Amino acid sequence: MASTIDLVFLGTGSCYPSPVRGASSIILRVDGECLMFDCGEGTQIQYQKSNVKPGKLSKIFITHLHGDHLFGLPGLMCLAQGSAYNDENPDPLYLYGPVGLARYVRESLKLSGTELCKPYKVFEIDIESTGAVVKECDVKHINELDSEIITLSNGVAKLLEGSKYSISVGILKHKLPCVGYVLEEHASPGSLNTELLKQLGLKPGPQYGALKSGKSIRLPDGSLVTPDMVTGKEKAGRKVVILGDTCDNTQIEALCLNADIIIHEATHQDELKEKAITYGHSTPSMAAEFCKRTNAKQLILTHFSQRYHDSEETCKTEDDVTTQFLVEQAIQSKFENVLAARDFLCLPVTRKS
Repeated sequence: MASTIDLVFLGTGSCYPSPVRGASSIILRVDGECLMFDCGEGTQIQYQKSNVKPGKLSKIFITHLHGDHLFGLPGLMCLAQGSAYNDENPDPLYLYGPVGLARYVRESLKLSGTELCKPYKVFEIDIESTGAVVKECDVKHINELDSEIITLSNGVAKLLEGSKYSISVGILKHKLPCVGYVLEEHASPGSLNTELLKQLGLKPGPQYGALKSGKSIRLPDGSLVTPDMVTGKEKAGRKVVILGDTCDNTQIEALCLNADIIIHEATHQDELKEKAITYGHSTPSMAAEFCKRTNAKQLILTHFSQRYHDSEETCKTEDDVTTQFLVEQAIQSKFENVLAARDFLCLPVTRKS
C-alpha cells in the first residue's frame, strides 16, 4: 500500500495547447513515482513549470493517437532522461498505448536523429483485436527494447501488477481506437488489536512489525499467533480512473466501479451534446451519469474546448462561459462531488474513511 497518491494536471485543454491551457496530460504520483497519462503538444514545457521531477517518470500511458494526446511524447522522452546521463545501467521508460504507438515513437526519434540516454519499451494494446504482432522487419531505434502486444478479453485487460498498485485498461468509444486506465492501490492489513496483543504478552516492537507484515509469532508456551487473529478488517486501497476521449464508456464500466476519483472529459456543454457525440466526445451530464452508474466518490472534469475559460476574469464578453458552468451542469445531473481541473492543479487522493 502506498503512503501518498496525488494528481498533477499538466494540461486540461482539448484539440491544441493555448496561451492559457495546455493540451492533455496528467501525472499520477505514487510515493514519488510519476506515471503520466497522455502527452499532448507542449507537455515538456508544462512539466518544467510544475513541481514534478523529470527523473521520477517511470511510465507513460497514452489513451489514443490523436495529436492533442500524443504530439508531446518525443520531446518529453528527451526531457525525462533525468539522471540517466550519469547512469551506466538506467531503468527503461515504459510506454503503453494503442497499436501504432511504437511506430510513432520509433520514426519520430529516428528521423530527428535523436538518441536517448536510457532505453524505452512499448506495450501496444490491440484495441481492435487485429491480432497485431510486432514487426521484426522494422529497424528499431537504437534505444528501443522489444515491443509487446497486449491482448484484451471482453474489451479489458490488466496491464501490470506492481508492489503497491495494479493498472488495468478498457476500451472507450471514440473516433480513433481509445482506452481508459484504472489504477488500484493494493489493500493493506487492518490495524493491530493492541489490547489483545498485550493480553497475549506481546510488547510493541519487532513482533508487532512481523504480525503487521503478515508473519506469525510463536509464544513462549508454544502457541501460534497468526496475523488474522490480532488484526482488524483489511483496508481497501484507493482507486483512480483516467479516461481518454469518449462518447460511450460501456466496455470499461465494470472496471470503474467504486472509484475514489474518475477523471472524465467534458469537451462540450450539454447544449452541444449532439456535436460532442458526433466527434466522439462527452458533456458534463454524460460524465455525471457514468459516475452515478459506477458509484464514484468524485468526478473531475477535464479536456475542455478552448472556448471555456477557467475563471470569469479571463472572459471577454457576457457570452463567454467558464468551466464552472460545466461543473454546475454535472451537478444538475444529481452527482454533487464535481470539480473542474485546471492546469497545475495538484490534488491528493485521500484514503477511504
